[in-house]
Formats: sequence, C-alpha cells, structure tokens
Amino acid sequence: MRQRRFNKIQRRKINIFLRCLIISFVAWLLIAVSNQYTFTIKAGIQYVNLPENRAFHPLQSDTVNIKIKMSGWHVLMSKLNADTANIQVDLSGLNTRNFIVFSNQIGFINKQFSNEKRVIAVSPDTLFFDFSRQIQKKVPIRVPTAISFKKQFSIIGDTRTNPSMVTITGPTEDIRNIEYLETDTIRGEQVFTDIRTIARINTRNKANITIYPRMTEVVIPVGELTEKIIEVPIKTINASRYTSVRIIPSKVMLTVMVSLKDYAKWTSSDFEAVVDLKHWEDKHVKSLPVRIVKMPDFVQIVKIEPQNVDFFIRK
Repeated sequence: MRQRRFNKIQRRKINIFLRCLIISFVAWLLIAVSNQYTFTIKAGIQYVNLPENRAFHPLQSDTVNIKIKMSGWHVLMSKLNADTANIQVDLSGLNTRNFIVFSNQIGFINKQFSNEKRVIAVSPDTLFFDFSRQIQKKVPIRVPTAISFKKQFSIIGDTRTNPSMVTITGPTEDIRNIEYLETDTIRGEQVFTDIRTIARINTRNKANITIYPRMTEVVIPVGELTEKIIEVPIKTINASRYTSVRIIPSKVMLTVMVSLKDYAKWTSSDFEAVVDLKHWEDKHVKSLPVRIVKMPDFVQIVKIEPQNVDFFIRK
C-alpha cells in the first residue's frame, strides 16, 4: 500500500496545529494546578498535653479524615505520595470534660501543615474519651530482631536488656492485658560481633499509657559457630506394655553447630533422642523416626544419623 505523502504546505499546517494543541494543553494544565481544590486525606492521631491526673481511653478509631484546601499541584503531589499523615491533638481540655472538639483546634492543626495547605474540617469533629482508674504494672522487655550474619556466625546466648523490666501506667482496661512490651526492631547485616545498642520501648500505639523508662540498653551476644559430632543414646517412649524393646542402632549421631566458646561445654547428656512406639501401634511402620526432644538453646542441628531405626519387640 502506498504511503500518503504530505506536501510542504500540509506539513506546515500540521506543525501549526500540533503547536497550538501543546500550547492549549500547557495553558489548561497551568490553570488546573493553580486552582484551589478540596482534598480529603486520612491521618493518624498523636496526643499531646495529656492530663496528668486522669487516665483516659479513646472511644473511637485512632485515624481521622482531614478536609484540606490546596492547589491542584499539591493535590497531585498528595496523590503521588499517599503516605498516611499524622496530626497532633491537644488533650489539655480533658482536665474539665471527656471530649475534644476538632473545630476548636483548627488553628493548632493548621500550624502542623505547610502554608500551601489549609485544613477546613476534621471528621469526626468530636473525640470522646472514657475515664477510669489508673493502675501501675511492671512488665518484661522483649527484643525483636531482623539480623543477618556472616557465614558461621549467629546469636550464641540470651539477649540482655538493662533494665529488663519497665513500669507502665494507664487505664485498667489497657494495662490489664499487657504481659510484655517490645523494643523497636534491632536490625543488622553481615554481623559478626556482639550487638550493643540503645533501643526505644514501643508503646503499641497507645498514647494514654506512660512508660518508664522509655529506653533500654540491649546486648545481643554473637559468636562464631563450629561443627561438633555428638553420640546420643536413643530412648523409647510408650513402651511400658512390652516385656522388652530393642533398638538398632541404639545410638544416634548428631552433627550440630555450637559456638566456639561452648564447644567443650555440651555433651551427650545435654541432648535427648527418642523413638515413639505409638507410631508402630497406630501405623504399623517398619522403622521408627528419631526425634530430638531435648537440646541446649542456641545449638543448631545439622544432621541426624540415622533418621530412622529398626526395632524388635517382645510382648
């Protein structure tokens, strides 16, 4: 099929048309981004100026909808960066009442946004709180981790915190079910030495709970691992109804990874291997799987040999 060729005049007209189209689009875009629009975003709540002598419990969600007036350009940027914002709410008014009205705090909230954004309203407009008896309780600290180690290295002991417990104070409803608190996650890559750091205690997003202290020292012992082979005798369980049970072989060889400093510490008495005759009674298997039911903490089993054993039973 022959392609249509445009002459010089036609090409000039097309170029003029495309230029006009681009200029019109740019003009429309400039007008659109300069106009003011009302835009609604979700925001989390952070309480400030908490009442000192009253324990409170929020009766609604910890997120609100904020209606903001802004230019088209800022609406576009907000769409591209859809992260949930956070606003501070002044609770000093709870000293005399059990609710907070957002319309009375519009000025305070607007100070938390740039000059190009103006908060018009917050929904819901009123936050209600329940006041109850304040109690105090001590709970232990746990340390979540997300750590990768160099080859042959790992955690070789219990994580230590100083202090190991914190005091929490707040409403009975919120304190009663808290059995422990966690720190922020301790992270590391290609670690090969002990980790020593200061971690913040995570409040579980409960602004009406006070924690003392708010920080703790964390020590995570890290060391080099080495391979060790340990011979462990095999015990039988659920065998009391039989006259005798003979296991072949009677011992299992465990290949484990232990820390270098504890290499001589762990012996066969620190491990326990068993076979359960209930497997034979229920499933009539011809060999029994070996299970390790006791082993030291921070020891990793690499191989169990054999994994299954033969047996002879005299009823």
